[in-house]
Amino acid sequence: MFVKTISESDVYLFAGITGDFNPAHINEEYARESVFKTRIAHGMLTASLISTVLGTKLPGPGTIYLSQDTKFLKPVLIGDTIAAIVKIVDLNKEKNKVKLETICINQKNETVLEGFALVKAPK
Repeated sequence: MFVKTISESDVYLFAGITGDFNPAHINEEYARESVFKTRIAHGMLTASLISTVLGTKLPGPGTIYLSQDTKFLKPVLIGDTIAAIVKIVDLNKEKNKVKLETICINQKNETVLEGFALVKAPK
């Protein structure tokens, strides 16, 4: 598990890295008129927290992402604390591949993201 509170800086840095300057993420005036009534974090910023778990904890350093199936269920707001959780679903020792359930929950214990990852585990 990896836990992070999403800050305004995180959103701006992610926009700069990816080039995704969608006003839903960076313009409060614009976002006030949106369905969410405030700015939201990039969905892929939230999804990237899964990568943190995979590359540092389970399976750990040296893990290589092969695929990710992701559903974005609820918006993540600036200030939300997100826990990224992965659970092993299947292990193919011959091919050194691991299928994992991937979930992100907020501080209200609401699931904001769910999916599955396939990775090549380190030897």
